[in-house]
Amino acid sequence: MEEVAEAKQEACGRRRVLVVDDEVSISDTIVYCLESEGFSARACALGTEALELARGGHFDLLILDVGLPDMNGFEVCRRLREQSSMPVIFLTARASEVDRVVGLEIGGDDYIVKPFSPRELSARARAVLRRSGSREANADAAGSETAGQSAFDVDEARCTIRYRGQGLKLSRYEFRLLRLLVKHPGRVFSRAQLMDHVWEEPEASMERTVDSHIKALRARIREVRADADPIQTHRGMGYSFSEEA
Repeated sequence: MEEVAEAKQEACGRRRVLVVDDEVSISDTIVYCLESEGFSARACALGTEALELARGGHFDLLILDVGLPDMNGFEVCRRLREQSSMPVIFLTARASEVDRVVGLEIGGDDYIVKPFSPRELSARARAVLRRSGSREANADAAGSETAGQSAFDVDEARCTIRYRGQGLKLSRYEFRLLRLLVKHPGRVFSRAQLMDHVWEEPEASMERTVDSHIKALRARIREVRADADPIQTHRGMGYSFSEEA
């Protein structure tokens, strides 16, 4: 019966939200609010269950608590990002800047601190889904794209990049960062420009965030070819891409 109900909801075009929180009173409130705002919502209390449900491809958005009984919410997001770019909103009592930065760096699309306004949560969910829909539309329009005769093959539709025929295991922000550099060989991007182009909330990130992602990208590339160094550092300016390096 549940599958039939889900099929009807999808046919009506309602955006489906998975709410992950072990406090039943909070998850019930969120589900009720989302349903009253036109969403279709379902709740669960465990990170492992959330991953299983999210990977099924039946949800458009994940609202995720950090303090879960079986798994840290950051780890849930990290594992999800290995297979899916589904938007994630963190909803947690952790209000520190460090936690917010970590949540956004590992692939979160928004970060809301408890206590929260249910209406604000609904509005933020719509905003995140609009941004996600725009990215998907751009990807569909671009189709499967290859950067000329480059050793780097960028597949926009699948959000993947292959280097010398081998797929690179990239986080969402690593993918966006490398895609931008590959598409503009020779152009020097400052750290601020990279944050503006790649991160959805650049004001919530710091310049060292770019440096850490560049370091990770270099490591991914060198797993395929140890002497490869296509990402060039320009001291005092930023980074550029050159396959000749």
